[in-house]
Amino acid sequence: MAPVPISSLKVGHLDDIQELSKNQPTTVPDRYIRDESERPTHVSATSPQSSSMQIPVIDLSKLVEGNEDQSQTELSKLASACEEWGFFQVVNHGIHLELLESIEKITMEFFNLPLEEKQKYPMPPGTIQGYGHAFVFSEDQKLDWCNMLALGVEPYYIRNPKLWPTEPVGFSETLETYSTNIRKVCQNLLGFIAMSLGLKQDMFNEMFGVAVQAVRMNYYPPCSRPDLVLGLSPHSDGSALTVLQQGKGSPVGLQILKDNTWVPVQPVPNALVINIGDTIEVLTNGKYKSVEHRAVTHKEKDRLSIVTFYAPSYEIELFPLPELVDENSPILYRRYNHGEYSRHYVTNKLQGKKTLDFAKIQNNVSS
Repeated sequence: MAPVPISSLKVGHLDDIQELSKNQPTTVPDRYIRDESERPTHVSATSPQSSSMQIPVIDLSKLVEGNEDQSQTELSKLASACEEWGFFQVVNHGIHLELLESIEKITMEFFNLPLEEKQKYPMPPGTIQGYGHAFVFSEDQKLDWCNMLALGVEPYYIRNPKLWPTEPVGFSETLETYSTNIRKVCQNLLGFIAMSLGLKQDMFNEMFGVAVQAVRMNYYPPCSRPDLVLGLSPHSDGSALTVLQQGKGSPVGLQILKDNTWVPVQPVPNALVINIGDTIEVLTNGKYKSVEHRAVTHKEKDRLSIVTFYAPSYEIELFPLPELVDENSPILYRRYNHGEYSRHYVTNKLQGKKTLDFAKIQNNVSS
């Protein structure tokens, strides 16, 4: 039986972290203080890093419109980014700056609404749509220093219209336009990722059917003791691709696990941060791996991020592609239904890459 989210248990009210932080408390409630082994080690977000520790930057326009040499060079960079990092930033992605600014502005306006207005869209038990805390399953589980609004976008049947805010005015229309543009970016990237693997360009897009798309807007208030808390617990994503837009002026908060070291992601202005999800790891038989990542908080500044998850239709059967399995790369993952995996993902707490154990063939070891 799946664990029951805390919101359905009679265990009292979960404090709204944004309201809590307004009082600028000098102490952090126990519910948010991490065990010593989980606390963020001090990584200076402003300290210079060698280029080897900066995630790759891909110019999408060179892949879409560049000449043959430009396109091949960029495709090689993309292949390397997917294989060595699982994360990259995309510039010249084709989304107008005005739209990026609009979605950021209207998202921030939502989080700045009075609490009673935001609580009109509560996250129902057993789901990850609505406003509040997600992935909470027990009374003693440590909470993330974050408020979130999560919404299903495509296909239409996964939406819960009652959870789409009517305030601020224009929220739904802006999100619709933004999501349509992000969808095109994902489809383009999946085409080039397929090519980087030596597959047909339309392989993933045809396989995915009517792709599932969801958005999660994260607001991280300042925290007086950022060394004790996490904004978002370490995890990999269950999606095929994840697209992150960080709020302009926000402090660096995203960190990825690279060679057992937490590396802060320095955002490139107007770029989108892309990461490989569990679905692509399975389809590529582990050649392109999903990567554990987390968010940390800041003592004085708040942070905003807008994250889109793009995944196959729930009806699709997933398994390692035969083209990427041979005697040197034996099959590592079983065949399974993507909807079944999605249910498994949302009914387990964020805990590194543990959810991917669901898909692994147990007599094989895969990192």
